[in-house]
Amino acid sequence: MDTKQLADFLRVRREALDPGDVGLAGTGRRRTPGLRREEVARLADISTDYYTRLEQDRAPQPSPGVLRAITRALRLTLDERDHLFRLAGHRPPDRTRSDEHGAPGLLGVLDRLSDVPAQVMTDLGATLVQNDLARSVFGDLVRLPGATGSMVYRWFTDPRVRAGYPVQDHATESRALVADLRAATVRRGDAQAKDLVERLLRESPEFAALWRLHSVAVMRSRPKRIRHPEVGLLEFDCQMLVDEERTQILALFSPVPGTPTAGRLALLASLGPLAARHPSPE
Repeated sequence: MDTKQLADFLRVRREALDPGDVGLAGTGRRRTPGLRREEVARLADISTDYYTRLEQDRAPQPSPGVLRAITRALRLTLDERDHLFRLAGHRPPDRTRSDEHGAPGLLGVLDRLSDVPAQVMTDLGATLVQNDLARSVFGDLVRLPGATGSMVYRWFTDPRVRAGYPVQDHATESRALVADLRAATVRRGDAQAKDLVERLLRESPEFAALWRLHSVAVMRSRPKRIRHPEVGLLEFDCQMLVDEERTQILALFSPVPGTPTAGRLALLASLGPLAARHPSPE
């Protein structure tokens, strides 16, 4: 662990970011450039004291989990992430499995969205980052472990997920998820995708039947209706923005004009964290 270079690198990268770059409201003129240490710590969900000690060359070695959180908070590129890991005395993550590294371009767009639900996801359906409204609508999906992190897996194995959708939409949702997963699995060709499919084939007869149809259709846009337990039915036009590697997606959920959805989202925003305590199952 090169503590001095690590401290310098963190400070320089922090000072290179403006609050607007990470979705924070400006607070007027600042005495020093860039983000404050407490802002980085809050974005990374670590203590301000620990982050401060990292920048002051007096902290113990950070774990890979902390480094991944700092990577997201500072909007580091893959090269910068690998450099950070090496300075901290860890082997960088395998680049062929970069699902934990949010694409900076997509995160930059997400940071500027506050009036519609939005989240960055992998092409296997795992949620990497959500804005506040997405957490209020869908719940906090970022830290779900293993296969349960994939919304495709949850859809076919957890009945509570489907309870958040109108019954008449279930068949369409199932077909769309399987067709998109088929395209992602062949495009990726990695063990993670293969393991997910094999597990679904074992656990869900419905998935197995749809998988045998060999339907392929990459999701780009689609309607989506959610039954939220606090505010009722939410109707969205869902648009997908894809990163250059085609392994991550920024999903934007725009209220359908002429429906009560926009007003209900405003109500959710006013409820804040209370709404996220009782989220829609998906």
